[in-house]
Amino acid sequence: MTEKPMHPGFGRDTQSTIYRDGASGRQPAVPTSARALYDAAHAAMSPEAWAYVAGSSGSESTADANRAALESWRVLPRVLRNVAVRDLGIELFGHRYPSPVIAAPIGALGLVRREADLVVARAAAKLGIPYVFSNQASSSMEDTAAVMGDAPRWFQLYWSSSDDLVASLLRRAEASGAQAIVITLDTHTLGWRPRDLDLAYLPFIHGIGIAQYTSDPVFRELVRERVSSPATGPRPKVTPSAIRTLLDMTRNYPGKFLPNLRSGEPRAAVETFLDVFSRPSLTWEELDFARAHTSLPIVLKGIQHPDDAKRALAAGVDGIIVSNHGGRQIDGAVGSADALPAIVETINGAIPVLFDSGIRGGSDVLKAMALGASAVLVGRPYVYGLAVAGERGVYEVLRNFIAEFDIALGLSGHASTKELSVDDLIRAPLP
Repeated sequence: MTEKPMHPGFGRDTQSTIYRDGASGRQPAVPTSARALYDAAHAAMSPEAWAYVAGSSGSESTADANRAALESWRVLPRVLRNVAVRDLGIELFGHRYPSPVIAAPIGALGLVRREADLVVARAAAKLGIPYVFSNQASSSMEDTAAVMGDAPRWFQLYWSSSDDLVASLLRRAEASGAQAIVITLDTHTLGWRPRDLDLAYLPFIHGIGIAQYTSDPVFRELVRERVSSPATGPRPKVTPSAIRTLLDMTRNYPGKFLPNLRSGEPRAAVETFLDVFSRPSLTWEELDFARAHTSLPIVLKGIQHPDDAKRALAAGVDGIIVSNHGGRQIDGAVGSADALPAIVETINGAIPVLFDSGIRGGSDVLKAMALGASAVLVGRPYVYGLAVAGERGVYEVLRNFIAEFDIALGLSGHASTKELSVDDLIRAPLP
Protein backbone atom coordinates (compact mmCIF):
# COMPACT_ATOMS: atom_id res chain seq x y z
CA MET A 1 0.00 0.00 0.00
CA THR A 2 1.34 3.43 -0.94
CA GLU A 3 0.77 5.94 1.79
CA LYS A 4 -0.91 9.21 0.89
CA PRO A 5 1.01 11.39 3.34
CA MET A 6 -0.54 14.22 5.30
CA HIS A 7 1.99 16.85 4.28
CA PRO A 8 3.60 19.09 6.89
CA GLY A 9 1.16 21.85 7.70
CA PHE A 10 -1.92 19.81 6.67
CA GLY A 11 -4.08 21.45 9.33
CA ARG A 12 -2.94 24.97 8.54
CA ASP A 13 -3.37 24.42 4.81
CA THR A 14 -6.85 22.95 5.28
CA GLN A 15 -7.83 25.96 7.36
CA SER A 16 -6.34 28.31 4.76
CA THR A 17 -8.21 26.56 1.95
CA ILE A 18 -11.52 27.05 3.74
CA TYR A 19 -10.86 30.77 4.24
CA ARG A 20 -9.63 31.28 0.67
CA ASP A 21 -12.69 29.47 -0.69
CA GLY A 22 -14.82 31.76 1.46
CA ALA A 23 -13.31 34.79 -0.22
CA SER A 24 -14.71 33.42 -3.50
CA GLY A 25 -18.11 32.72 -1.98
CA ARG A 26 -17.69 29.00 -1.37
CA GLN A 27 -18.49 27.70 2.11
CA PRO A 28 -17.75 24.24 3.55
CA ALA A 29 -20.14 21.47 2.51
CA VAL A 30 -20.67 20.57 6.17
CA PRO A 31 -20.41 22.54 9.41
CA THR A 32 -17.01 22.33 11.11
CA SER A 33 -18.38 22.38 14.67
CA ALA A 34 -19.66 19.15 16.22
CA ARG A 35 -22.92 20.69 17.44
CA ALA A 36 -23.79 22.36 14.13
CA LEU A 37 -22.96 19.16 12.24
CA TYR A 38 -25.24 17.18 14.56
CA ASP A 39 -28.10 19.61 14.02
CA ALA A 40 -27.65 19.71 10.25
CA ALA A 41 -27.66 15.91 10.06
CA HIS A 42 -30.79 15.72 12.21
CA ALA A 43 -32.56 18.00 9.75
CA ALA A 44 -31.35 15.92 6.78
CA MET A 45 -32.22 12.41 8.01
CA SER A 46 -35.47 10.50 8.17
CA PRO A 47 -36.81 9.82 11.68
CA GLU A 48 -35.83 6.14 11.33
CA ALA A 49 -32.30 6.92 10.18
CA TRP A 50 -31.79 9.54 12.87
CA ALA A 51 -33.02 7.23 15.63
CA TYR A 52 -30.75 4.42 14.49
CA VAL A 53 -27.60 6.50 13.98
CA ALA A 54 -27.83 9.06 16.78
CA GLY A 55 -29.55 6.90 19.38
CA SER A 56 -27.91 5.03 22.23
CA SER A 57 -29.08 2.57 24.84
CA GLY A 58 -31.49 3.26 27.71
CA SER A 59 -31.28 6.77 29.06
CA GLU A 60 -28.23 7.31 26.81
CA SER A 61 -26.11 7.94 29.89
CA THR A 62 -23.21 5.87 28.49
CA ALA A 63 -23.01 8.13 25.45
CA ASP A 64 -22.97 11.09 27.85
CA ALA A 65 -20.27 9.36 29.92
CA ASN A 66 -18.11 9.02 26.81
CA ARG A 67 -18.13 12.76 26.36
CA ALA A 68 -17.70 13.47 30.06
CA ALA A 69 -14.72 11.12 30.27
CA LEU A 70 -12.96 12.94 27.43
CA GLU A 71 -13.89 16.34 28.82
CA SER A 72 -12.49 15.38 32.22
CA TRP A 73 -9.02 15.48 30.69
CA ARG A 74 -7.61 18.89 29.74
CA VAL A 75 -4.64 19.56 27.48
CA LEU A 76 -1.59 21.12 29.14
CA PRO A 77 0.27 22.87 26.29
CA ARG A 78 4.02 23.44 26.07
CA VAL A 79 5.57 26.38 24.21
CA LEU A 80 8.77 27.48 22.45
CA ARG A 81 9.25 24.14 20.75
CA ASN A 82 9.92 23.71 17.06
CA VAL A 83 6.64 22.37 15.68
CA ALA A 84 6.92 23.84 12.17
CA VAL A 85 7.03 20.37 10.60
CA ARG A 86 4.71 17.77 12.10
CA ASP A 87 4.43 14.04 11.43
CA LEU A 88 0.93 12.64 11.97
CA GLY A 89 1.81 9.17 10.73
CA ILE A 90 1.41 5.95 12.69
CA GLU A 91 2.37 2.32 12.15
CA LEU A 92 -0.04 -0.53 12.79
CA PHE A 93 0.25 -4.23 11.94
CA GLY A 94 3.09 -3.70 9.50
CA HIS A 95 1.46 -0.79 7.66
CA ARG A 96 2.11 2.92 7.87
CA TYR A 97 -0.93 5.18 7.84
CA PRO A 98 -0.88 8.95 7.30
CA SER A 99 -2.77 9.83 10.49
CA PRO A 100 -4.17 8.12 13.58
CA VAL A 101 -7.77 8.61 12.37
CA ILE A 102 -9.61 5.48 11.17
CA ALA A 103 -13.16 5.41 9.75
CA ALA A 104 -15.09 3.15 12.11
CA PRO A 105 -17.53 0.45 10.97
CA ILE A 106 -21.12 1.72 10.94
CA GLY A 107 -23.95 -0.65 10.09
CA ALA A 108 -27.08 -0.03 8.02
CA LEU A 109 -25.71 3.07 6.29
CA GLY A 110 -28.23 2.43 3.53
CA LEU A 111 -30.70 4.13 5.87
CA VAL A 112 -28.85 7.39 5.30
CA ARG A 113 -28.04 7.28 1.58
CA ARG A 114 -28.01 4.73 -1.24
CA GLU A 115 -24.61 3.11 -1.85
CA ALA A 116 -23.47 4.79 1.37
CA ASP A 117 -20.68 2.29 2.07
CA LEU A 118 -19.18 3.01 -1.35
CA VAL A 119 -19.42 6.73 -0.71
CA VAL A 120 -17.59 6.43 2.62
CA ALA A 121 -14.98 4.15 1.03
CA ARG A 122 -14.19 6.69 -1.67
CA ALA A 123 -13.88 9.52 0.85
CA ALA A 124 -11.56 7.51 3.11
CA ALA A 125 -9.47 6.46 0.11
CA LYS A 126 -8.92 10.09 -0.88
CA LEU A 127 -7.40 10.69 2.55
CA GLY A 128 -5.48 7.41 2.56
CA ILE A 129 -6.93 6.38 5.93
CA PRO A 130 -8.26 2.91 6.77
CA TYR A 131 -11.98 2.25 6.46
CA VAL A 132 -13.31 -0.62 8.55
CA PHE A 133 -15.97 -2.34 6.44
CA SER A 134 -19.04 -3.08 8.55
CA ASN A 135 -20.33 -6.63 8.77
CA GLN A 136 -23.76 -4.96 8.65
CA ALA A 137 -23.04 -3.02 5.46
CA SER A 138 -25.48 -2.12 2.72
CA SER A 139 -22.90 -2.98 0.02
CA SER A 140 -20.75 -6.09 -0.20
CA MET A 141 -17.11 -5.97 0.83
CA GLU A 142 -16.10 -6.83 -2.73
CA ASP A 143 -17.98 -3.88 -4.21
CA THR A 144 -16.67 -1.57 -1.50
CA ALA A 145 -13.07 -2.69 -1.97
CA ALA A 146 -13.37 -2.15 -5.72
CA VAL A 147 -13.87 1.62 -5.32
CA MET A 148 -10.87 2.03 -3.00
CA GLY A 149 -7.99 1.03 -5.27
CA ASP A 150 -4.99 0.28 -3.07
CA ALA A 151 -6.26 2.41 -0.16
CA PRO A 152 -6.31 0.60 3.20
CA ARG A 153 -9.35 -1.26 4.45
CA TRP A 154 -10.12 -3.53 7.43
CA PHE A 155 -13.12 -5.78 8.02
CA GLN A 156 -15.38 -5.92 11.07
CA LEU A 157 -16.69 -9.38 11.98
CA TYR A 158 -19.83 -10.07 13.96
CA TRP A 159 -19.39 -13.68 15.00
CA SER A 160 -22.29 -15.66 13.52
CA SER A 161 -23.89 -18.76 14.99
CA SER A 162 -22.73 -20.50 11.78
CA ASP A 163 -19.05 -21.44 11.79
CA ASP A 164 -19.19 -21.97 8.03
CA LEU A 165 -20.44 -18.41 7.57
CA VAL A 166 -17.71 -17.01 9.86
CA ALA A 167 -15.06 -18.85 7.83
CA SER A 168 -16.56 -17.61 4.57
CA LEU A 169 -16.62 -13.98 5.71
CA LEU A 170 -12.99 -14.22 6.82
CA ARG A 171 -11.94 -15.70 3.47
CA ARG A 172 -13.77 -12.98 1.57
CA ALA A 173 -12.26 -10.23 3.73
CA GLU A 174 -8.76 -11.48 3.05
CA ALA A 175 -9.49 -11.79 -0.68
CA SER A 176 -10.87 -8.23 -0.65
CA GLY A 177 -7.55 -6.85 0.54
CA ALA A 178 -8.40 -6.27 4.19
CA GLN A 179 -5.36 -5.53 6.34
CA ALA A 180 -6.94 -6.54 9.65
CA ILE A 181 -9.99 -8.28 11.11
CA VAL A 182 -11.89 -6.40 13.82
CA ILE A 183 -14.03 -8.80 15.88
CA THR A 184 -16.79 -6.87 17.65
CA LEU A 185 -17.51 -8.50 21.01
CA ASP A 186 -20.14 -6.30 22.64
CA THR A 187 -23.10 -6.72 20.28
CA HIS A 188 -24.01 -10.40 20.55
CA THR A 189 -27.40 -9.03 21.64
CA LEU A 190 -28.75 -5.68 20.53
CA GLY A 191 -28.80 -3.11 23.30
CA TRP A 192 -32.08 -1.65 24.55
CA ARG A 193 -32.42 1.38 22.27
CA PRO A 194 -35.56 3.38 23.03
CA ARG A 195 -35.42 5.61 19.95
CA ASP A 196 -35.59 2.56 17.66
CA LEU A 197 -38.05 0.75 19.90
CA ASP A 198 -40.46 3.69 19.99
CA LEU A 199 -40.55 3.69 16.18
CA ALA A 200 -40.73 -0.14 16.19
CA TYR A 201 -38.12 -0.01 13.44
CA LEU A 202 -35.07 -2.19 12.87
CA PRO A 203 -33.35 -1.67 9.51
CA PHE A 204 -32.31 -5.30 9.12
CA ILE A 205 -35.95 -6.42 9.00
CA HIS A 206 -36.31 -4.20 5.94
CA GLY A 207 -33.28 -5.81 4.32
CA ILE A 208 -31.04 -2.82 5.05
CA GLY A 209 -27.56 -3.65 6.37
CA ILE A 210 -27.37 -7.33 5.41
CA ALA A 211 -25.45 -7.07 2.12
CA GLN A 212 -22.39 -8.91 3.48
CA TYR A 213 -24.75 -11.83 4.10
CA THR A 214 -26.81 -11.79 0.90
CA SER A 215 -23.56 -11.66 -1.10
CA ASP A 216 -22.12 -14.65 0.76
CA PRO A 217 -22.32 -18.17 -0.79
CA VAL A 218 -22.72 -19.88 2.58
CA PHE A 219 -25.52 -17.55 3.63
CA ARG A 220 -27.28 -17.85 0.27
CA GLU A 221 -27.30 -21.62 0.67
CA LEU A 222 -28.89 -21.23 4.11
CA VAL A 223 -31.54 -19.01 2.51
CA ARG A 224 -32.26 -21.57 -0.21
CA GLU A 225 -32.64 -24.27 2.41
CA ARG A 226 -35.17 -22.12 4.27
CA VAL A 227 -37.14 -21.39 1.09
CA SER A 228 -37.32 -25.09 0.23
CA SER A 229 -38.48 -26.09 3.72
CA PRO A 230 -42.16 -26.01 4.62
CA ALA A 231 -43.07 -22.87 6.55
CA THR A 232 -43.80 -23.36 10.23
CA GLY A 233 -45.40 -21.10 12.76
CA PRO A 234 -47.88 -18.24 12.28
CA ARG A 235 -47.57 -16.16 9.11
CA PRO A 236 -47.38 -12.37 9.45
CA LYS A 237 -50.70 -10.58 9.36
CA VAL A 238 -51.24 -8.83 6.04
CA THR A 239 -51.34 -5.09 6.70
CA PRO A 240 -50.21 -2.05 4.70
CA SER A 241 -47.08 -1.85 6.86
CA ALA A 242 -46.32 -5.53 6.32
CA ILE A 243 -46.63 -5.06 2.57
CA ARG A 244 -44.30 -2.05 2.67
CA THR A 245 -41.79 -4.08 4.69
CA LEU A 246 -41.93 -6.91 2.15
CA LEU A 247 -41.36 -4.45 -0.68
CA ASP A 248 -38.39 -2.98 1.21
CA MET A 249 -36.91 -6.45 1.69
CA THR A 250 -37.34 -7.18 -2.00
CA ARG A 251 -35.79 -3.91 -3.20
CA ASN A 252 -32.77 -4.39 -0.95
CA TYR A 253 -32.14 -7.97 -2.07
CA PRO A 254 -29.64 -8.64 -4.89
CA GLY A 255 -31.21 -9.17 -8.29
CA LYS A 256 -34.34 -7.95 -10.04
CA PHE A 257 -37.44 -6.93 -8.13
CA LEU A 258 -40.16 -9.19 -9.59
CA PRO A 259 -38.11 -12.42 -9.60
CA ASN A 260 -37.08 -11.66 -6.03
CA LEU A 261 -40.68 -11.10 -5.03
CA ARG A 262 -41.80 -14.40 -6.57
CA SER A 263 -38.91 -16.41 -5.13
CA GLY A 264 -39.58 -15.63 -1.48
CA GLU A 265 -35.83 -15.29 -0.92
CA PRO A 266 -35.85 -11.70 0.41
CA ARG A 267 -38.09 -12.59 3.37
CA ALA A 268 -36.19 -15.83 3.92
CA ALA A 269 -32.91 -13.89 3.89
CA VAL A 270 -34.10 -11.52 6.63
CA GLU A 271 -35.38 -14.43 8.73
CA THR A 272 -32.10 -16.32 8.21
CA PHE A 273 -30.07 -13.25 9.15
CA LEU A 274 -32.03 -12.84 12.38
CA ASP A 275 -31.31 -16.51 13.16
CA VAL A 276 -27.55 -16.49 12.47
CA PHE A 277 -26.47 -12.89 13.12
CA SER A 278 -24.84 -13.44 16.50
CA ARG A 279 -23.50 -16.00 18.93
CA PRO A 280 -24.07 -15.02 22.58
CA SER A 281 -22.28 -18.22 23.65
CA LEU A 282 -18.95 -17.09 22.15
CA THR A 283 -15.97 -17.60 24.51
CA TRP A 284 -12.25 -16.89 24.50
CA GLU A 285 -11.47 -20.44 23.42
CA GLU A 286 -13.35 -19.99 20.14
CA LEU A 287 -11.02 -17.21 18.99
CA ASP A 288 -8.69 -19.97 17.82
CA PHE A 289 -11.21 -20.65 15.05
CA ALA A 290 -10.67 -17.18 13.62
CA ARG A 291 -6.91 -17.57 13.79
CA ALA A 292 -7.17 -20.87 11.92
CA HIS A 293 -9.17 -19.24 9.12
CA THR A 294 -7.21 -16.06 8.48
CA SER A 295 -3.62 -14.92 8.40
CA LEU A 296 -4.64 -11.30 9.00
CA PRO A 297 -4.07 -9.47 12.29
CA ILE A 298 -7.01 -9.96 14.68
CA VAL A 299 -8.21 -6.98 16.71
CA LEU A 300 -10.84 -7.30 19.45
CA LYS A 301 -13.31 -4.40 19.71
CA GLY A 302 -15.33 -3.74 22.84
CA ILE A 303 -12.72 -4.22 25.58
CA GLN A 304 -13.46 -2.15 28.72
CA HIS A 305 -12.01 -4.15 31.62
CA PRO A 306 -8.26 -4.61 32.30
CA ASP A 307 -8.79 -8.31 33.02
CA ASP A 308 -10.30 -8.75 29.55
CA ALA A 309 -7.29 -6.94 28.13
CA LYS A 310 -5.09 -9.52 29.90
CA ARG A 311 -7.16 -12.35 28.43
CA ALA A 312 -6.87 -10.83 24.97
CA LEU A 313 -3.12 -10.66 25.33
CA ALA A 314 -2.98 -14.27 26.51
CA ALA A 315 -5.18 -15.32 23.59
CA GLY A 316 -2.55 -14.01 21.18
CA VAL A 317 -4.62 -11.36 19.43
CA ASP A 318 -2.81 -8.58 17.60
CA GLY A 319 -4.63 -5.56 19.00
CA ILE A 320 -7.64 -4.35 20.99
CA ILE A 321 -10.06 -1.46 20.71
CA VAL A 322 -11.29 0.16 23.91
CA SER A 323 -14.93 0.83 23.05
CA ASN A 324 -18.44 0.70 24.45
CA HIS A 325 -20.03 0.83 20.98
CA GLY A 326 -20.59 4.55 21.28
CA GLY A 327 -22.95 4.00 24.20
CA ARG A 328 -25.32 1.88 22.10
CA GLN A 329 -25.17 -1.31 24.17
CA ILE A 330 -25.21 -0.98 27.98
CA ASP A 331 -26.84 2.01 29.66
CA GLY A 332 -24.94 3.31 32.67
CA ALA A 333 -21.57 1.95 31.55
CA VAL A 334 -18.15 3.51 32.03
CA GLY A 335 -16.99 6.12 29.54
CA SER A 336 -14.36 4.71 27.22
CA ALA A 337 -11.76 7.37 28.05
CA ASP A 338 -12.09 6.42 31.72
CA ALA A 339 -11.41 2.78 30.84
CA LEU A 340 -8.47 3.52 28.53
CA PRO A 341 -5.59 4.33 30.95
CA ALA A 342 -5.85 1.11 33.00
CA ILE A 343 -6.02 -0.99 29.83
CA VAL A 344 -3.00 0.78 28.34
CA GLU A 345 -1.12 0.10 31.59
CA THR A 346 -2.15 -3.57 31.51
CA ILE A 347 -1.08 -4.07 27.89
CA ASN A 348 2.17 -2.16 28.51
CA GLY A 349 3.01 -1.81 24.83
CA ALA A 350 2.74 -5.52 23.98
CA ILE A 351 0.09 -4.91 21.30
CA PRO A 352 -1.61 -1.76 19.95
CA VAL A 353 -4.50 -0.35 21.95
CA LEU A 354 -6.94 1.61 19.79
CA PHE A 355 -9.74 3.87 21.01
CA ASP A 356 -13.38 4.37 20.02
CA SER A 357 -16.50 6.03 21.47
CA GLY A 358 -17.22 9.70 21.97
CA ILE A 359 -14.64 11.28 19.64
CA ARG A 360 -16.08 14.55 18.32
CA GLY A 361 -13.05 16.60 17.28
CA GLY A 362 -9.32 16.73 16.74
CA SER A 363 -8.55 17.61 20.35
CA ASP A 364 -10.36 14.43 21.41
CA VAL A 365 -8.03 12.50 19.10
CA LEU A 366 -5.07 14.19 20.80
CA LYS A 367 -6.37 13.29 24.27
CA ALA A 368 -6.91 9.64 23.35
CA MET A 369 -3.42 9.42 21.87
CA ALA A 370 -1.92 11.07 24.94
CA LEU A 371 -3.72 8.50 27.11
CA GLY A 372 -1.93 5.77 25.20
CA ALA A 373 -4.09 4.95 22.19
CA SER A 374 -2.26 3.91 19.02
CA ALA A 375 -5.08 5.12 16.77
CA VAL A 376 -8.62 6.46 17.06
CA LEU A 377 -11.82 5.34 15.33
CA VAL A 378 -14.35 7.99 14.27
CA GLY A 379 -17.93 6.90 13.60
CA ARG A 380 -21.09 8.96 13.97
CA PRO A 381 -19.60 12.31 12.83
CA TYR A 382 -18.77 11.05 9.34
CA VAL A 383 -22.28 9.60 9.08
CA TYR A 384 -23.62 13.06 9.83
CA GLY A 385 -21.44 14.38 7.02
CA LEU A 386 -22.83 11.65 4.76
CA ALA A 387 -26.39 12.76 5.51
CA VAL A 388 -25.67 16.42 4.89
CA ALA A 389 -23.47 16.30 1.79
CA GLY A 390 -22.75 12.75 0.62
CA GLU A 391 -19.18 11.88 -0.33
CA ARG A 392 -18.02 15.48 0.02
CA GLY A 393 -19.54 15.58 3.49
CA VAL A 394 -17.77 12.40 4.63
CA TYR A 395 -14.49 13.63 3.17
CA GLU A 396 -14.72 17.02 4.86
CA VAL A 397 -15.65 15.60 8.26
CA LEU A 398 -12.73 13.16 8.28
CA ARG A 399 -10.39 15.77 6.79
CA ASN A 400 -11.44 18.27 9.44
CA PHE A 401 -10.75 15.76 12.23
CA ILE A 402 -7.24 15.22 10.92
CA ALA A 403 -6.66 18.93 10.33
CA GLU A 404 -7.84 19.90 13.80
CA PHE A 405 -5.71 17.14 15.33
CA ASP A 406 -2.69 18.44 13.41
CA ILE A 407 -3.27 21.98 14.67
CA ALA A 408 -3.89 20.79 18.24
CA LEU A 409 -0.72 18.70 18.09
CA GLY A 410 1.33 21.75 17.15
CA LEU A 411 -0.38 24.09 19.59
CA SER A 412 0.23 21.62 22.42
CA GLY A 413 3.94 21.74 21.61
CA HIS A 414 4.48 18.49 19.72
CA ALA A 415 5.78 17.65 16.26
CA SER A 416 4.86 13.95 16.23
CA THR A 417 2.20 11.61 17.56
CA LYS A 418 5.03 9.64 19.20
CA GLU A 419 5.76 12.56 21.53
CA LEU A 420 2.32 12.51 23.18
CA SER A 421 1.95 11.13 26.69
CA VAL A 422 -0.34 11.40 29.68
CA ASP A 423 1.97 14.15 30.98
CA ASP A 424 0.39 16.39 28.32
CA LEU A 425 -2.96 16.17 30.13
CA ILE A 426 -4.35 17.08 33.52
CA ARG A 427 -7.60 16.04 35.14
CA ALA A 428 -10.18 18.80 35.15
CA PRO A 429 -11.46 19.72 38.63
CA LEU A 430 -14.86 18.28 39.41
CA PRO A 431 -17.71 20.83 39.26
